[in-house]
Amino acid sequence: MTISPATLALLATLPLLAANPADAQKSRRAVPPRPVAADTRIIPLPLNPIVPAGQRLCAMRTPSGLGYTMLRPAAGAKPGAGDLTLVNYVGYLAATGVVFDQGMRSALGVDGVIPGFGEGLQLLAKGGVVRLCIPAALGYGARATGPIPANADLVFQVELIDYRPEAAAAAAGEAEAPAGDAAPSPQ
Repeated sequence: MTISPATLALLATLPLLAANPADAQKSRRAVPPRPVAADTRIIPLPLNPIVPAGQRLCAMRTPSGLGYTMLRPAAGAKPGAGDLTLVNYVGYLAATGVVFDQGMRSALGVDGVIPGFGEGLQLLAKGGVVRLCIPAALGYGARATGPIPANADLVFQVELIDYRPEAAAAAAGEAEAPAGDAAPSPQ
């Protein structure tokens, strides 16, 4: 079936003919927001956010089986085993998306966390953000801990704010990561 150029031109102008110029003027004016009524419902505690399924998946795999997706790549040096890091992170269960832990400006040693998290830290340069899909074998394995069931696959979103090589931290006599903000860690 062939459509003539005249028919195409007519089809292209139909939406213009249907539009009312007065309606176009009204849509350009700012509409004041509607007032919001106070909501008296009680928020159930603890507040347990659920991460959507698409944000529980990773695109790449390391030879160890760690999944990862680089959300915000960054260039530069990366921490190594034994280094001290300062990170923002959120951890959630891969199966359900239930958030079990989160931290802002958390001081974590690369060797002081579960193996998959430590390996994932070594993928990041300062300013980078990664999603880590940690299989149970690189997490807590058959051991249940707190809100994390046994044999649970985990997902973390991690932002590397800063890091300090182990030798530099030892020379400075530091026991914490840069900025010294201690917080619970995904160990």
